[in-house]
Amino acid sequence: MMSQFVSVRHVGRSFDGRAGVVTALKDINLDIGSGEFIALVGPSGCGKSTLLRSIAGLDLGFSGQILVGGEPVTGPKRTRGLVFQEARLLPWLTASANIAFGMKQASEREKRDRVHELLELVGLVGFEDAYPHQLSGGMAQRVAIARALAPRPSILLMDEPFGALDAFTRIKLQDALRDIWRSQNVTTVFVTHDIDESLVLAEKVVVMSARPGRIAEVIEVDLPYPRDRVSDGFARYRNILLNSFGLH
Repeated sequence: MMSQFVSVRHVGRSFDGRAGVVTALKDINLDIGSGEFIALVGPSGCGKSTLLRSIAGLDLGFSGQILVGGEPVTGPKRTRGLVFQEARLLPWLTASANIAFGMKQASEREKRDRVHELLELVGLVGFEDAYPHQLSGGMAQRVAIARALAPRPSILLMDEPFGALDAFTRIKLQDALRDIWRSQNVTTVFVTHDIDESLVLAEKVVVMSARPGRIAEVIEVDLPYPRDRVSDGFARYRNILLNSFGLH
């Protein structure tokens, strides 16, 4: 049985807006198992990114409680890796130096070995000395994923990391991420608007309702990896998700 790693209990989040208080999240309850891959899907403004940022410790204005590894979230920690929609690489550093940036406590040998391991993992051997402006968008995101994994985080939090990429690059990176997750066994929370992307990657798809964001449904995806995007089983789950949004 998978042990519980993230516990979200009665979490809410409100913001002061021009027209008054805006409630982004309301009474969110969610458990995520150790090593599990879950996707958060829902309409724009439903609080997916707000929930992710709260788990990361970047937004502490929430009510309720969030535990990661049994510890209350009170701020960011190096054990929580983050990947955003933009790669956000440091332009004056090479790919290798960007990956090593979060390993300040490690020895030079440890950094070198870990960077080489991660460059192999994300398929960028040969681009060690390339600067961000010399990389394609997909390659830059691979570096960003490697950088997030460098300190060996216990959880990887990804906020639409492939949203700005073309369809072909996106499919390649979805497959790469699946392999990375399975090899690293890192708990992963992935925000996306793309129903097919959630089904390609996640063991569970958490469907969120429109604002105020609530968890409407949690769908366990019982399909083997790698997922066949044109199979009958995949189409069945796509229909389930479309129905949950009232789109079918």
